[in-house]
Amino acid sequence: MSSPAATAVASSDLSSPLSHPSFKRFWLGRIAGTIGAQMLMVALGWQMYELTGSAWDLGLVGLYQFAPALALALLAGHVNDRYDRRRVLAACLALQFAVALLLLAATQGALASRTLILALSLVLGVARAFQMPAQQALAPLLVPPQILPRALALSSAAMQAAIIAGPAIGGFVYAAGATAVYALCTLLFVAAAACVASIVYERQPLPHEPVTLKTLFAGVSFVRHRPVVLGAISLDLFAVLLGGATALLPMFAKDVLHVGPWGLGLLRAAPAAGALAVSLWLARHPVDRRVGRWLFGAVALYGVATLVFAVSHVFVLSLLALAVSGGADMVSIVIRQSLVQLETPDAMRGRVSAVNSIFIGASNQLGEFESGATAAFLGPVGSVLLGGVGTLLVVALWMRWFPDLARRDRLTTTV
Repeated sequence: MSSPAATAVASSDLSSPLSHPSFKRFWLGRIAGTIGAQMLMVALGWQMYELTGSAWDLGLVGLYQFAPALALALLAGHVNDRYDRRRVLAACLALQFAVALLLLAATQGALASRTLILALSLVLGVARAFQMPAQQALAPLLVPPQILPRALALSSAAMQAAIIAGPAIGGFVYAAGATAVYALCTLLFVAAAACVASIVYERQPLPHEPVTLKTLFAGVSFVRHRPVVLGAISLDLFAVLLGGATALLPMFAKDVLHVGPWGLGLLRAAPAAGALAVSLWLARHPVDRRVGRWLFGAVALYGVATLVFAVSHVFVLSLLALAVSGGADMVSIVIRQSLVQLETPDAMRGRVSAVNSIFIGASNQLGEFESGATAAFLGPVGSVLLGGVGTLLVVALWMRWFPDLARRDRLTTTV
């Protein structure tokens, strides 16, 4: 069955996702929005650490973003299956613009505080609860299904390029003060919202189901009955949750590696640099055989790279270890996205993407809280070492608990 976008773009070059105007606008909007979000997180993290000097508070920034994302995820999936995903995504970007504007005003007025940063972190969590499933479920409507894997790889490459640029720009701009970073973020969120609002796509009318427990949990049921999909996304959840060190990068930059905001920006950009290189390679050489081996090998490599980063006191080696971890993580991301999007009917994509976003959010924001909490007791090095060992243990357990995933050969079905 062809995608609704297929008819509208029949005369286009089907081999190039960017030849489809709406996908190109989506792609540009995702770049601008991701750069803005990454810059915002660099400024938030550094400003919080300057205000409190507390690893616990750095972890709380992540927890406060994750909590609403978890609480609202199933509702967000239902909303994205019932309403125009383009408008939902634009509204989320507009809300992030408002957060950046408030932080700009508060910093200029010397009103920035721990309480304000945590409160606005909650607002960011609400925005991202709806943004992630909207982004994931919108992309398949903008290109024909036969080039969706290439479009997803290209979208991931753009996101990683933005993640590289965002922290680096944020770190350097922070030298002029937090207000400069927040001002630039507001402009980027406006540009991203404008790109998304201009997307045009053909959407088949979907039944307006009432909000019930059955409709809210439909995505959970869908994933639960597909063990390979469940195994893949839960492997990513626990591996990144334990092995992630993002929340502790301000501590490593200042106390371990002895570099300033510019160094923090480069450290945050390093995983994305590795991810970008791998995503570009995957766009030309997609993983379509021995998928299980690729997946588990990549997650194991992620754990090893985390251990190297934990013990390194050399800035260049730390950057290299983070880049390797980002490249390994990208293999898992591409496999998971392809499985989820190609095996899910459009009427369910919002709710299934919401379930996927719970796993992604847990592995990132909740992982930041876990890192901050353990660092408060073990120090940053001990926390990251524990996470690397935990990641390798998760790989061993998941190979035993999900043997079908470990033996999986093909990634996508033929369309």
